Amino acid sequence: MAASKQQKRPIIDMDIHERATYNDLLPYLDNPWKRYITDSNWVQEKHLPYPIPGAAGLDRADAKVPDGRPAGNDLSFMQQQLLDDVGHEAGILTGAGDPSPSSMNGWYEMAVALATAYNDWVIENWLEKDDRLYGSVHVAAQNPESAVREIERVGSHPKMVQVLLPIDNRPWGDPYYHPIFEAAERYNLVIGMHHQEPPNYFGNFPRYFVEWHSVMPNTHMIQISSMIFNGVFEKYPNLKLAMIEAGFTYIPAFIRKMDQQYKELRHEVPWVKRMPSDIVKDHVRVTTQPVDELTRDEFLKFIDLMGSDEIVCFSTDYPHWDYDSPFRALPPLGEELEKKIFAENARKLYPKLPERKATQ
Repeated sequence: MAASKQQKRPIIDMDIHERATYNDLLPYLDNPWKRYITDSNWVQEKHLPYPIPGAAGLDRADAKVPDGRPAGNDLSFMQQQLLDDVGHEAGILTGAGDPSPSSMNGWYEMAVALATAYNDWVIENWLEKDDRLYGSVHVAAQNPESAVREIERVGSHPKMVQVLLPIDNRPWGDPYYHPIFEAAERYNLVIGMHHQEPPNYFGNFPRYFVEWHSVMPNTHMIQISSMIFNGVFEKYPNLKLAMIEAGFTYIPAFIRKMDQQYKELRHEVPWVKRMPSDIVKDHVRVTTQPVDELTRDEFLKFIDLMGSDEIVCFSTDYPHWDYDSPFRALPPLGEELEKKIFAENARKLYPKLPERKATQ
């Protein structure tokens, strides 16, 4: 079933979580950073006050590696369970969020060392071992100067296609972080943003995980408006932004709200020269997962309200508990729109992805 659908539909998956354990990173770390892990059992601080109440926690129960390693830690198992079974043309690796160097609230030197180690690990063990996989440059964005150095170090690798920033409690549009965007644009890299463990409103968490997960689009909206109203896309006209893992149904109401506010208050941000909805159409893409269950007519209505069928891109979120299958997650949308959502919108977003094959 999967093979026959693959022949009809190329898939570019914008959110696959490979996982590095701290032991995996040791060969790529120098001392004293290595010793803090081996001798002091250091792990990065966590923020969520609750566990993820899925059957197996964060991940699909069947995605755990048969030898007991955590899901996403073994390339051959991921190839078998995801890439070969589904028939991916390409997949963008986004890491597992632990470690997440840019999320560290202190000890930025350790964050820099972890980012460098992670990038070297993913290039050697994943990107250079499967032609279908592409990577995200991890940086310690708290220190933009170091982040730029890391982009300059690995950003020209042909399989690195974006710089990954976590969605936590830092609005990334702040001019303090603009050197990162200048470097990303210079190296033809997209800025990918994926939520880490953000409070859904600044300062605190809701009482339950279901609340936190339900209002996740709020944190994505904060980042999109931060990037637009701080003039990032006016300053870096070739920069693109991928908002990963909050779905897409929030976009129509959000761009309408930003447009209205811009009409009334644009004197406050004179550096923004275009309507926010036009900036979103030109620069911002969002992924489907976790997709809302929609009928065909409902899905098409959301696309119509966005004013563009090039904003939405497909993602599975493998191996997480709320994985979306490309064969079941979306209603039938017609051949042309399905081509765009499952592959062509992502292909246009990432300039380093290969051209579409003539037979596809």
